[in-house]
Amino acid sequence: MRLFRSSRSEALAISLGGVSYPLQLRRSKQARSIIVSADTVKGVVRLTLPTYASEHQALRFAQSKSDWLNARFAEAVPPVPIEDGSQIAFLGEPHIIRWSPDFARAPLLVDGEIRLGGPAEHVESRILRWAKAQARTIFAEDLQYYCTRAGFDMPRLAVGDARRRWGSCSGNRSIRLSWRLVMAPPHVRRSVVAHEVAHLKHMDHSPRFYALLDQIYESDRSTADRWLKQHGRGLHMVGAERQSQPVD
Repeated sequence: MRLFRSSRSEALAISLGGVSYPLQLRRSKQARSIIVSADTVKGVVRLTLPTYASEHQALRFAQSKSDWLNARFAEAVPPVPIEDGSQIAFLGEPHIIRWSPDFARAPLLVDGEIRLGGPAEHVESRILRWAKAQARTIFAEDLQYYCTRAGFDMPRLAVGDARRRWGSCSGNRSIRLSWRLVMAPPHVRRSVVAHEVAHLKHMDHSPRFYALLDQIYESDRSTADRWLKQHGRGLHMVGAERQSQPVD
């Protein structure tokens, strides 16, 4: 492994196994030690530094973690392009994207395929708009179902693409969910929705929170949690682009 600065941008980069990854440094008043992480979706190595640590110390720490970083990137799920012929999931079932000038512009599910026409260069943007619209409709139905079971009024719903959370619940009764959950099996998606609905009453993970969650969620949440742990990274790689480049 070696560290160097890109001649084009003077940005730090790190070479791991013959591949160059951008190296991002961030200082934090809360950090008590140097923390290194591998962003396998964006192809970036991140270093969080205490305010007193020097850049040189951070780079030496990154060097000491080269084997660990190599392992993280080696096990990373490859990006899945959203284009004609690619396979992505919808409601937990694999579907092939099929583009033809003879198909309608709006995506349509037909026999295990997502068919669409229109300009070929806009396939990705239209698939994403369609998936997010489908997600909002399905999430709203799930949300209404669990709010009814819990005896709550319907909160505000936002659909986003957070990297670290599948869902969140704010103190102003607003629930945000990742559109990518529409690709997961229904019991997995619904477990996240039920989880956030339970937070409308308990903004913690206390025994009372889990008691309410188990009361309103109809399946085994541990099974859903295991699925997200095993396959969640793959959902994030749909439409992702790798930023790393081979080292000359």
